[in-house]
Amino acid sequence: MAEREAWSSKTGFILASVGAAMGLGSIWMFPWRIGAYGGGAFLVPYFLFVFVLGVTGLMGEFAFGRSQQKGAVSAFENVFREKGNAGLGRTLGIIPVLGVSGVFTFYLIVCGWILKYFWLAVIGAFGRIDPGPYFGGFAGQAESIFWHALALILTLAIVIKGVSGGIEASNKIMMPGLFIILLILLVRSLTLEGAAEGIRFLTVPDWSKLGDPVTWVQALGQAFFTVSLGGAAMLVYGSYLRETEDIPSSAVHTAFWTTVASLLAAFVTIPSAFAFGQDPQAGPPLLFITIPYIFKTMTGGYIFGALFFLAVVFAAISSAINLMEVPVEAIMDRFNMSRIKASVLVAVLGFLVGIPLDINLNLFGKFADLVTIYIVPFGAVLASIVFFWVYGVERARAQVNKGAVKPLGPWWGYLAKYVFTGVALFILVMGIVMGGI
Repeated sequence: MAEREAWSSKTGFILASVGAAMGLGSIWMFPWRIGAYGGGAFLVPYFLFVFVLGVTGLMGEFAFGRSQQKGAVSAFENVFREKGNAGLGRTLGIIPVLGVSGVFTFYLIVCGWILKYFWLAVIGAFGRIDPGPYFGGFAGQAESIFWHALALILTLAIVIKGVSGGIEASNKIMMPGLFIILLILLVRSLTLEGAAEGIRFLTVPDWSKLGDPVTWVQALGQAFFTVSLGGAAMLVYGSYLRETEDIPSSAVHTAFWTTVASLLAAFVTIPSAFAFGQDPQAGPPLLFITIPYIFKTMTGGYIFGALFFLAVVFAAISSAINLMEVPVEAIMDRFNMSRIKASVLVAVLGFLVGIPLDINLNLFGKFADLVTIYIVPFGAVLASIVFFWVYGVERARAQVNKGAVKPLGPWWGYLAKYVFTGVALFILVMGIVMGGI
């Protein structure tokens, strides 16, 4: 059997993990959730959940993958083989892979929308269109299929080149580029007339919002989404880690830089929305309707619009390659298929399944809800139970501590086994009750 691929450096692994975790969750979802759930008050529970629970979950998924040197299907199978029931483990391991594959299917459609809007920014089209009606005439129409295919081709071209030559190498370009662009846009956003009101909105908490349970639940959901916990995506990246890598440090760095990117995106978009009289609580349309309107109106909007959507392209593709790697690794592992064949197969199947979603936004929404409300959170719960309970939390902690400069004490086992697993289950239940969080 060929030697398993591996990251060439800790920096490359962290950049790839930040790219996987960040994605559109940071650039798109995080700013509008702050706007919708109380501005600065939202950040209090969000920081708590990211750096306590999110980091714990990242350590678990990284260590689970590294300990088994496999993705979710074979990792689950190996753990249950010790209990004499490899078949059950294999079946359970398919669930998080299906969840991530489902996200990959609809996420690439959104990546196509991003590429379309980047193109509109480059050709200076924002000044000639009405953003609201334009988006409604593009998303859900046959025209979006081309951009969906283009997003898939770009993602496929990276994944085909492998872990170090494709995923790691591309993130070493995209992630620094994204942060540089966001910093440039930050300066422009904060110097707009009227931006001060947006800054206050983000930095002065409305403490009364902390009395609303919905704020806490949404912050919890965003925290899990921010670091991409679903039982397969970060697990497969962990499976390419060497035993000498420091998992606790890598998990903290991943959460920290993803949070920094999220905050930069918020301070780019929300003050700009205030400056141009737009609704910071616009929800998902913030990215495709509000932001194009701002660049349409802003002095120098052509340059800043192109830069902004280039940053969003980097965020979207960096996350897409992680989503694609999950089913690609599973097929390579289970069917002994080459990376090229497995990657092409996943791309073709994902595209064919996605075409009906391209032309029917109602179907798109139902499919996305099924995947993100039920399957992905269930996958996160399963991974937590299998690693911390079935494999054993003391063995799990030993795996996390391999290569760690500052090993974690027994307290971490209680946090992982009881608190993290319980909260993951809570997110699954609340997501079903609330129709998504």
